[in-house]
Amino acid sequence: MKISDIFLFKNMTEQEITLMNKSKYMKKRIFAKSSYIFNMGDVIDEFGIVLSGNVIIENIDFLGNKSIIGYANEGEIFAETYALCHAPMMVDVVCAECCEVLFVNLKKLLNPENSKNLWYPKFMNNLLMLSSQKNLALSRRIFCTSPKAIRTRVLAYLSEESMRADATDFEIPFDRQQMAEYLNLDRSALSKELSKMKADKIIDYHKNHFILLNLQNDL
Repeated sequence: MKISDIFLFKNMTEQEITLMNKSKYMKKRIFAKSSYIFNMGDVIDEFGIVLSGNVIIENIDFLGNKSIIGYANEGEIFAETYALCHAPMMVDVVCAECCEVLFVNLKKLLNPENSKNLWYPKFMNNLLMLSSQKNLALSRRIFCTSPKAIRTRVLAYLSEESMRADATDFEIPFDRQQMAEYLNLDRSALSKELSKMKADKIIDYHKNHFILLNLQNDL
């Protein structure tokens, strides 16, 4: 993915992006599948942008229970709040597959001298917009995990993914175990409920590909 195609650099010219590169605010790295990009407890100055692949943001509690908090696909950012606040990370960021990541050093970029550059207000406005969208995504996860009924959680999540894709035929970024961890469900209970929903002709699916058929069947 080209840097200029990323929303974070919207309305910025190629010259402005090149200037940021020359100022060494950004660097690229490639990670193998299952590699940890950031670890719980890290205090960071930079956040990441996924250029290829996707990453998962997860939390493991003191009992060893894993919860998936979110994910970042190609072109999306992660860990920007921690880079801004300098608070120890409460999550791990893990590569779901081989990834190329662009890191942006927020500490250097926020140097007061940069406010004189034409690219600065554009970049900060884009960063604020993306951070707001991330906060909304976290709120949507709460809607997916708060219902007691498994079917209600699944429908809330699949409806959200359908809206993201703007289609009733879509793919989710998780395998079955990851989906269970995202929804705070037992994997076997999730698989059993998915089978029931398929039998009830509410959904159809194969691996991570889903089709919403007729939600009225669940009413």
